[in-house]
Amino acid sequence: MRSQYAPDQVEGKMSDSTHDAEQQELEPQAERIHRYAALGDSFTEGLMDGQGDTFKGWADRFAVALSETPLSTPELEYANLAVRGKVLHQVIDEQLAFALDTKPDLVSFVAGGNDCMRPGAKVDHLASVIENSIIALRREGIQVLMGNGYDTSAFSPLLRALRSRVAIYNSHLWTISQRHGCYMLDLWGTRRLYRPQMWAEDRIHLSSEGHAVVAEKALSTMLNRSAEKSGFKIPKQPAKPVREKLAHEALWVREHFVPWVGRRIQGVSSGDSINPKYPDYIPVSQIR
Repeated sequence: MRSQYAPDQVEGKMSDSTHDAEQQELEPQAERIHRYAALGDSFTEGLMDGQGDTFKGWADRFAVALSETPLSTPELEYANLAVRGKVLHQVIDEQLAFALDTKPDLVSFVAGGNDCMRPGAKVDHLASVIENSIIALRREGIQVLMGNGYDTSAFSPLLRALRSRVAIYNSHLWTISQRHGCYMLDLWGTRRLYRPQMWAEDRIHLSSEGHAVVAEKALSTMLNRSAEKSGFKIPKQPAKPVREKLAHEALWVREHFVPWVGRRIQGVSSGDSINPKYPDYIPVSQIR
């Protein structure tokens, strides 16, 4: 069932009220944060940051760090509704209503990456859909932390082909964040993330070290501090013999890329049987 809060957005059409809201160049609010809700897909769920089915992730780490700053009350409450494999309309349909109903002080909304990886993705449509969701949150006075996409030129040749698509999507996201007074978690520009140790074996999800870097970046963004050095150069990868590179690439294709394609063909998602890990607010002291 689609969320009652986004009837027009799914078609990518902008209502008159949307156009009116576009003119409101809102500034991020400064009230102390008592409740934080994280919405999204595997990136925010924290996939690969932990053992077995217990994942931590950048949002969990960020919530704990946030509770220790003057931005937040010490008894910060936290919910994480993100589930792996979700595309943008699923995040909106299944998660947005929770945030609009409970009205937390802060929402992180990072979605659309799975859509951008699919053939024929229409990034202009995705941007229109996500903007309407951001407008709905901001109308309730909720602070929003958005996040953009990675620079895929650092990855496998199969993923590098997505670079221009992600770049266009990111341009839209920056515009949306500026237009509606949101914070932007700039993953594209966080060049520390492009070191091999920051990534899990599937080259799509972050390692524990990568999640820690994103949590630090999220906190510095909220504090309006720069955590990055200037420049856009991708860190150099360790030199490997050509034969080793080809073998490693073949292994990745067989173990990670082919299963992903198979799920797309079958119309299933890795998150179909997964529930959110924190579907309601808990004190950050209870984060595992």
